[in-house]
Amino acid sequence: MCISKWRAARYGIDGKMIDFGKETEVNTRALILELLDFVDDVVDDLGCREDLQYVHKILEHGTGADRQLAVYQQNNNFADVVDYITSQTLKGI
Repeated sequence: MCISKWRAARYGIDGKMIDFGKETEVNTRALILELLDFVDDVVDDLGCREDLQYVHKILEHGTGADRQLAVYQQNNNFADVVDYITSQTLKGI
């Protein structure tokens, strides 16, 4: 597995990634925002602005893994995490 994929899996969006253009480590959130800014001038032509807005929600509220960890840390109980995942999966059905 390449180092960037490992870093993403291990540290999520709160970690650091390698910015190969700058040849240095940078905050993953900052790198994501830079990428979103880079593609912003074409997202309307591609019809994907709404999809990319979801990335902003993830940056604001964290990933699903972040939320699952928070649930676990409340009671140190994996059953609570399973209940949370189930409730989130069934939401809106």
